[in-house]
Amino acid sequence: YSGAADIGQGASTVMVQICADALGVAAACFKVVMGDTELTADAGKSSASRQTFISGRAAQLAGEDLRAQILRRANAGDDAEIEIADGAVILREAGGERRLDLGDLSPDARGPNPNGDVLVGEGTFDPPSTPLDHDGQGAPYATYGFALMEEYVPGVTENLHDYLIPTIGDVPPIEVILIEDPEPLGPFGAKGIGEPALIPTAPAILGAIHHATGVRPRVLPVTPHRLREAILAARREGGHG
Repeated sequence: YSGAADIGQGASTVMVQICADALGVAAACFKVVMGDTELTADAGKSSASRQTFISGRAAQLAGEDLRAQILRRANAGDDAEIEIADGAVILREAGGERRLDLGDLSPDARGPNPNGDVLVGEGTFDPPSTPLDHDGQGAPYATYGFALMEEYVPGVTENLHDYLIPTIGDVPPIEVILIEDPEPLGPFGAKGIGEPALIPTAPAILGAIHHATGVRPRVLPVTPHRLREAILAARREGGHG
């Protein structure tokens, strides 16, 4: 059960993959209930790149919780292999094989299913953040990525007229070279591939600006007027007027 909504970003697939790895069973064993306001908890909005990171971590924790319950019931070790088949959970390890018949278990009252679920693992995740203070300083989100556009000004930015995003006319041809770098807070090191992929974009563009002009901007985004002011300031400091 996941409150995340799949709007085409693949949440329904990645949640299963993450939870399956955490539980230690095949993804084919899962039946997913997503975004059902009667059965699922509130997962927040499906926007930006947050669901793989946040709900994905919750799915990992839920899978680990359920695995721990199963191992404890079967008195099995951490390395035991789990298989779900023929109405039972089968555990295999060096000491032999154990079987938990699901039909013999009483429904767990913790589950959201009104008909009951015999075993329920739970997981929640809220990334560390701090609200903005009276000076507009803080860390309301876990990570950011901006370069030439998308400047948020508290109390001023209210719509996409003030908060400019790149269009197809603004984006040059891009060659993707994927280097995997696990995120310690993410589920199995995962993070969204949307905005976070823009994180190296800003320093790369700033490096290109420095190479072309000799100016190294210190404020993002590097809007035309900021770049012009920086170039003029550099000229004045260099004695060129």
